[in-house]
Amino acid sequence: MTSEDDRSEPGSPRERFVREAGVLPWSELVRHFARGVVVKVGLDTDLIEAALCFADDDVSRVAAWLEAGHVARASDDDARDWTARAPEFRCVVVAPWVLVQER
Repeated sequence: MTSEDDRSEPGSPRERFVREAGVLPWSELVRHFARGVVVKVGLDTDLIEAALCFADDDVSRVAAWLEAGHVARASDDDARDWTARAPEFRCVVVAPWVLVQER
């Protein structure tokens, strides 16, 4: 695991995730949902921090977020809702996962 200080330096994982994060419409994420790799991140959770925790395999923190409902695998109900509304998402890839946060 990396320290908090290491994660914010230039060239750090945090900087890489900030640089690689982008905005995509739901229509571009459907194929990832079909593969079962879309993880939704609640608005009350920092997307980049979540990406760092997934990348660092911070099991305790991710488990706490899962338990609290701040992070969850996208469900069929989510997909139906997103298909009806066609929202945009801020996204970051932490292979094999695609973390998404509705804008």
